[in-house]
Amino acid sequence: MSTYMAKAGEVTRKWYILDAAGKPLGRVAAQAATLLRGKHKPEFTPHVDCGDHVIIINCGQAVLTGNKLEQKKWYRHTGWIGGLKEVKYSSLMASRPEKAMSLAVNGMLPHNTLGRKAATRLRVYGGAQHEHDAQKPEAYEF
Repeated sequence: MSTYMAKAGEVTRKWYILDAAGKPLGRVAAQAATLLRGKHKPEFTPHVDCGDHVIIINCGQAVLTGNKLEQKKWYRHTGWIGGLKEVKYSSLMASRPEKAMSLAVNGMLPHNTLGRKAATRLRVYGGAQHEHDAQKPEAYEF
């Protein structure tokens, strides 16, 4: 018996909604990365992009455990000399919770063309409203 290998044209993509309200940010991000990659499917093939679309809502209500709100920082560089910027997660979660969630998910995806393609299927919203009702997304419980 031969191993089944999915082909890029045969992949069927579904839409899932993850609700981050009251859940740890990392747990929601890990589940989203699994769905985006397609590892939950029995026909998963490592070299084929067979993941689904993921909508994460209520990112502003996701929690960070321990002292992460005060100790964890997001670093970015402007490209100029001395242009290293740092932002505490307490202010990042207050002002841009969508950015914090997308950073967590992108860090859990592979850092190659498959991961970059999977990241385009992620939609992140700070509140409970989203604009993808026409795609008939189904709630994903984990």
